[in-house]
Amino acid sequence: MADVQTGFGSFVSFYLADQGWSEENVGFVLTAGGLSGVVGQIPGGALVDAMRRKRLLIAAGTLMIAASAVLLALSHDFPAVFAAEVLHGATGAIIGPAIAAVSLGLVGRRAMSGRIGRNQRFDAAGNALTAASLGVIGNYVSKSAIFFAVAAMALPTLAALGRIRPREIAYGRARNAAGRHEPGDLQRIFDLLKNRPLLIFAAAAVLYRFADASMLPLVSESLGSGRERHAALIMAAIIVVPQIIVAIAAPWVSHYAEQWGRKPVLLIGFGLEPLRGILFASSASWYSVVAVQILDGITGAIITVMTVLVMTDLTTGTGRFNLPRGVVGTCTGIAAAVSTTATGVIAAGFGRPASFLTAAGVAALAVLLLWLYLPESRPKEYLD
Repeated sequence: MADVQTGFGSFVSFYLADQGWSEENVGFVLTAGGLSGVVGQIPGGALVDAMRRKRLLIAAGTLMIAASAVLLALSHDFPAVFAAEVLHGATGAIIGPAIAAVSLGLVGRRAMSGRIGRNQRFDAAGNALTAASLGVIGNYVSKSAIFFAVAAMALPTLAALGRIRPREIAYGRARNAAGRHEPGDLQRIFDLLKNRPLLIFAAAAVLYRFADASMLPLVSESLGSGRERHAALIMAAIIVVPQIIVAIAAPWVSHYAEQWGRKPVLLIGFGLEPLRGILFASSASWYSVVAVQILDGITGAIITVMTVLVMTDLTTGTGRFNLPRGVVGTCTGIAAAVSTTATGVIAAGFGRPASFLTAAGVAALAVLLLWLYLPESRPKEYLD
């Protein structure tokens, strides 16, 4: 799955900038893709909770990604790119929640920390290997060949998915209910609005996502429009470096989340994001940009692992694991979509350093919110 998804995001920005697209238009289509994912987050989360055949949802999302990759490879006209981004964005509403649900259904809450850490390690390793491969393809074959390669990677993804045995996924546990195979009593949806720690975490996640979403696209647009020699290889390095760090760090994040608790680890991850924005604003060479991406690897490992763990903690026994994740995903998706457009406008009017400093300021607000108001969520005793 990491192999299939890597071809998008930063490579799309780089590809479009190489085709002569303006920063505003790149930001617009990225926003459209983000909004398509936002629209489906809540119903997607509810669907993942309700549907027993969660592997089918992952397979459908994989095929959607492959179709959008082929569309991008065949055309860089505005309507085709817009349609591809919308189709790709919609997959985010089902793939991430479905993978998390399958993981929880397989191993339970007590082992979830370790499972998520291993998931993230393999995801990052796949991202790093694929980004490097796609960079070579883009540099020595063609930019459009990147997306044909992404589509081809759907086949081994589907083959690996078929190796998971459905009977090993506990349906009730996969939606974080009290029962293992049946959900039992489900908490009413509106009762989730009374969960104050959940609301605080959601607000911090929104601020973080607004800050983070536009940083790498801004860097890749600059690289694509600058006509740097071996630009595809440099773009691959910018993606590969943090993925290597994530692959190394993710299991340790899970370990220390159990040893120290969730909040200290979260504060480290959130706290590095403002520093990353400041360094991007002051960086002049691509070597320094690649070095700054080490911070992205650390924050990526922490935020990805800890988001799933904190959401698992805060929804234990409700039977509504994926629906609240969909709500939070909707909020963060809106933030990401607005971020790419807003920072694109700021970059066009005031320069890219101003965009990076704006993102850093928003990230600092997220750190302050977590520090002051989020309680520790690690349970003293796990339900299962």
